[in-house]
Amino acid sequence: MTDKSHAASPPRLTVRLARYLLPLLLGGLAVHLILPQITTLEHSVQVIRGMAAWAVILAVAMQVLSYLGSGFLLRAIVVVVGQRLSIARGTLIITASYSIGLVAGGMVGGAAATYRWLRDSDVSAEGALLAGWLPNLFYDAALVVISIFGLLYLLIVHELTSLQVLSFGSILLVLGLVVGVVLWGVRHRPQLTTLAVRAASHWAALRRRPYDPATTQAATARLFSAWDMLRAGGWRGPALGAVLNTVFDMLTLYFLFVAAGHTVSPGMLLAGYGLPVLLGKAPLLPGGVGIVESTMAALYNGLGVPNAVTVVVVLTYRFLSFWLPTLVGFPLVPYLQRRSSSANYKEVPHDPFRRR
Repeated sequence: MTDKSHAASPPRLTVRLARYLLPLLLGGLAVHLILPQITTLEHSVQVIRGMAAWAVILAVAMQVLSYLGSGFLLRAIVVVVGQRLSIARGTLIITASYSIGLVAGGMVGGAAATYRWLRDSDVSAEGALLAGWLPNLFYDAALVVISIFGLLYLLIVHELTSLQVLSFGSILLVLGLVVGVVLWGVRHRPQLTTLAVRAASHWAALRRRPYDPATTQAATARLFSAWDMLRAGGWRGPALGAVLNTVFDMLTLYFLFVAAGHTVSPGMLLAGYGLPVLLGKAPLLPGGVGIVESTMAALYNGLGVPNAVTVVVVLTYRFLSFWLPTLVGFPLVPYLQRRSSSANYKEVPHDPFRRR
């Protein structure tokens, strides 16, 4: 008995250590990179005092428009399946689900929350499933395009170290592989369904949870149906929403540079924005905390932006684009829950995915 119990313990301990060691190492690296910037805080205070109020107001307005772009994206996805959703409610759902994803389940937790609130908003299961998963794919696609241009700019001006080339190139490669698998899967649907079932089965076994293959098969079938709808022309609205979200987010950063008295060129803006934000998308630390800030600061410093300006602009940008929406999202959760509990459901006869 002792042999079995001791034999089972080390693997479980190893898995736990592996889960937490990498985030801790990345967090330590982020702190190591950003601590030197703290020494410029005295100069940063002078930058803050001299910031143009009108440009700061424009930066805040751009961030609001960025989140409305997310709401538009969610609405556009729902419209693809013939459902209705207001941009305002879509923005509330996106904001609250993102906050939930940071503390419970990551992208899976956020997608589940989006699905539930859209179902309670009388959106079909197919539309809710699409809206739960597709936004991140459209966001990532927009970031990949921007990151490629930023990477080319950095290579041209020789402001990219070998380690940064390796890191950013690896992320682009992984995203490219994901896109390749999806494109292959829609042409070989039975094979992709089999792979999805195997992956889900192994994940459930790793977590010691029961698993029903029918759930994965139904989900892939809905995703294939969604792909057919998007391919028929329904991708334009969601793509526009992702572009609006990303462009207005970049303009937030741009106007903060203007407010700090250091206007950057479009090339510098793309180079310092796309790669760090894309790196922050990796599911290692919630919201890329520390990674985005340190990487963005390092890139802009390398491109000639003064340290004091970089500290003020990057930290203010992260407050507006990450911390403030995250803090706002948590109070929205009970609000959406109350709306869910008091909602009146109407059955749609021709919707086979509607809850009974």
